[in-house]
Amino acid sequence: MGLPRIVTELPGPKTRDWMMRDEMYVSPSYGRPYPLVAERASGLEVTDVDGNVFLDFSAGIAVCSTGHCHPEVVKEIKKQAARLIHMSGTDFYYREQILMAEEVSRITPGDMPKKSFFGNSGAEAIEAGFKLARYYSRRPRILSFNSSFHGRTYGALSLTGSNSKYKRGFAPMVPGVTHLLYPYCFHCPFNLEKGECDFRCLSYIEDEVFSKYVPPEEVSALVAEPILGEGGYVVPPEGYFQRLKRLLDEHGILFICDEVQSGMGRTGKMFAIEHWDIVPDIICMAKGIASGMPLGVCCASADIMDWHKGAHASTFGANPVSCRAALKTISLLENGLIDNAERMGNYLLDGLKDIWEDNEIMGDVRGKGLMIGVEFVKDAKNTPSPEISNAVLLDCYRKGIALLPCGKSTIRFCPPLVVSEDECRLVLEIFEDSVKANNKGR
Repeated sequence: MGLPRIVTELPGPKTRDWMMRDEMYVSPSYGRPYPLVAERASGLEVTDVDGNVFLDFSAGIAVCSTGHCHPEVVKEIKKQAARLIHMSGTDFYYREQILMAEEVSRITPGDMPKKSFFGNSGAEAIEAGFKLARYYSRRPRILSFNSSFHGRTYGALSLTGSNSKYKRGFAPMVPGVTHLLYPYCFHCPFNLEKGECDFRCLSYIEDEVFSKYVPPEEVSALVAEPILGEGGYVVPPEGYFQRLKRLLDEHGILFICDEVQSGMGRTGKMFAIEHWDIVPDIICMAKGIASGMPLGVCCASADIMDWHKGAHASTFGANPVSCRAALKTISLLENGLIDNAERMGNYLLDGLKDIWEDNEIMGDVRGKGLMIGVEFVKDAKNTPSPEISNAVLLDCYRKGIALLPCGKSTIRFCPPLVVSEDECRLVLEIFEDSVKANNKGR
């Protein structure tokens, strides 16, 4: 395999030059955990401007589902770009948008008739779902979770509950949003033990939220990530979503499932919510849907997505090049990559749990498929330690492994779904060395 290959100091001289130019002309709002200036990529191999080659276990924030520049996806992009790049699906018809809508209807949970709205990103998909829920229900309120991330545009940001820095300086938010407690069992807000709490966080909704300050008959929808993404790669306990859906149905509240990061085969199923056999009323997807091309989709049952012409639109949504990339992506996912995500995810999770046993700075290892989080702690009380997680992250970067943080002190493992066992084994070895180096003296 011969990866990774670090041939200069990090950051290299060309990287430092580009970083200086970035500082002069690019918005400082972007958060980069370490200096990697990508030049080209293939599969899991990313080469920076200095010629250093990294093994990418971030997939561009879980976007490059079929690996970087998959040859079959590139072929589709080239063919479509030579035929039609843009006409706008808002004002004109074209086949690619219709074909993609048919595929989305087929692959999403539930066998009812469905319709899709197309945008360019996860935030756009969430904004569409937010508006659609209010339009359909004629109810003004909406529920979300603490620790959740749904985007940074105003509606999506109002739903986000993972970090106050995203909202600093931007108040007021969109009114009518109430945040609930996500079932983050490793840090239970009620100090109860997993499996012995009878879903106290669910009864809290009925006993406290609905009875004291949010009339349920005014709530249009609840927006939820089936597995927390930016908030820490947190997997809810078994049975949680089934009971949550029953509660929502009792009050006529729609369930909007945010599959922007967890969808498109990442967890070993096309959509993560399928692990619990739940059919959402509205489902939002983006990131891995088009192997790196910009595309976001909000899909709902046809009776819900029945708004008037002009109610919502996006000039660049359903770009034909992105749609062709997405159609090929879905084919690749269904013809082996989803199965590979499950196999390699189990291999990676088992390997990380083995490392966990011997290193007390690793507080928790959790995940499904190739959506795995390792949370670092600084004491027996499981106090999150961003200092340790950042040190491990940077050490892996210096050794040529591209990972990303999430939550307060979690490192996420979300490689492209084409990842091999050899690549997983190598990353586990490098990660273990980095963990052990930072575990000394504890």
